[in-house]
Amino acid sequence: MVIVWEAVGATILPNIGGWLSTPLTIKSVKGWYKTLARPSWTPPDYVFGPVWTCLYTGMGFASYLVWRDGGGFSGEAKTALTLYGAQLAINWAWSPIFFGLHKIGAGLVIAVSLWGTAGAAALAMSRVNQTAGLLMVPYMMWLTLANTISFYLWRNNPPRKDKKKE
Repeated sequence: MVIVWEAVGATILPNIGGWLSTPLTIKSVKGWYKTLARPSWTPPDYVFGPVWTCLYTGMGFASYLVWRDGGGFSGEAKTALTLYGAQLAINWAWSPIFFGLHKIGAGLVIAVSLWGTAGAAALAMSRVNQTAGLLMVPYMMWLTLANTISFYLWRNNPPRKDKKKE
């Protein structure tokens, strides 16, 4: 039964950052974000919550598989889980910086850093458990889309004179 609770905990953990940033994100999406020039291929706002829930859940389960098959926090699992934790922290930092502080440029830097760190985590995870690596693929695809949107936003929304430079 302990194994089941470890899987549940690992699966819920990444969602916590999303849940904590939701009020800030919703407020900003209804206000400031609506004023930005966005690409026509940006998914509708209502898609983001369910997609992030699925992605966080998948990556959380991937971390459990690495923990289980890698013997906890040791060997190759230690590297994979450290990279996983780093990318999760970077992921959680994005919403407060982008939506909270309205820092488009800093958001882009974080998004690119996240893509690299998440990619490294996915590769390291796949060395411990192939399914874990594959569970990170949809996340990497979504991050690729997010990076292109972030670049577009940075390129097409110059800093406003009434705000500090980004």
